[in-house]
Amino acid sequence: MNTVTDAGAARDDVTRAIVEVRAQFDRVMENVRRVIVGKDEVVAKVLIAMSARGHVLLRDVPGVGKTMLARSLAASIDCSFKRIQFTPDLLPMDVSGSNIFDMRKKAFEFQPGPVFCNLLLADEINRATPKTQSALLEVMEERQVTVEGETHRLEEPFQVIATMNPLDHEGTYPLPAAQLDRFMMMVSMGYPSEMAEVQMLSLHLQPTAPVSDLRPVINREDFVRWQKTVPMVYISEELKRYAVALNGALRSDPRNLQSVSPRSTILLVRASQGRAMLRGRDYVTAEDIQMMAPDVLGHRVMLADGRAGREYVSENLGRVAVPA
Repeated sequence: MNTVTDAGAARDDVTRAIVEVRAQFDRVMENVRRVIVGKDEVVAKVLIAMSARGHVLLRDVPGVGKTMLARSLAASIDCSFKRIQFTPDLLPMDVSGSNIFDMRKKAFEFQPGPVFCNLLLADEINRATPKTQSALLEVMEERQVTVEGETHRLEEPFQVIATMNPLDHEGTYPLPAAQLDRFMMMVSMGYPSEMAEVQMLSLHLQPTAPVSDLRPVINREDFVRWQKTVPMVYISEELKRYAVALNGALRSDPRNLQSVSPRSTILLVRASQGRAMLRGRDYVTAEDIQMMAPDVLGHRVMLADGRAGREYVSENLGRVAVPA
């Protein structure tokens, strides 16, 4: 057996898969662009996280298109989609499901909750109490739900896109650190440019909502292939050490009051592999890690001076030497 030949053939297979994924990614971007104007970078980041099996938290003021973005992505991928509107009176069983007594069968049967889908929109997640938020902890990490000692597995893929209003708004609860840590990325939509906002008016003042006209451009099996391809993207030992050093710099900085877990390092590398794949490459560069670091690590730090985590992480990138 020729090991070198086999390794070369395997890399060729990965390269061909990435070429196909890149073409599908372009189709999804073009489809979402029909509804979400001027936010290609945000849309790409969400797709990077999803391709790396990561969940995404969209944090911004109401009305900037967070929910519309999630719905547009769901409409572009032909898979099951459900939405939960988080409110203060929502119960954990309303999220995960519960055992219901069947009078005809004289037995309890599990009634699945809305988390049993491929793409879940957790809308305004911080309007629910921490107890209800905790119903997502197991399912986001392990893709399973345990009710009264019985475990129920979810079908792959399972992705959560959650929206979150700023905490200074009335009727919101803070997300515990354990809940925040379940999200690979936290990104913000931001306000559109003046030209993009004019385009939005032309789109959204139509008799029918533009998202209702979107049709899937890839199917569930295509998207699962995205997720299976990401781990095959090559990352060198030098870049692995670089990612570890970035997190080490955050841990050793006395200005950061919160621990950055090893899981963060794994998610950073996975997101970097996802970015490389969706850009058509079968290898990770230092730029991939640098571009993903603020989105992956920003919500995992806590600063005594109250500065934004993204800005702090971006500043810390300059403290770590970049591999040649």
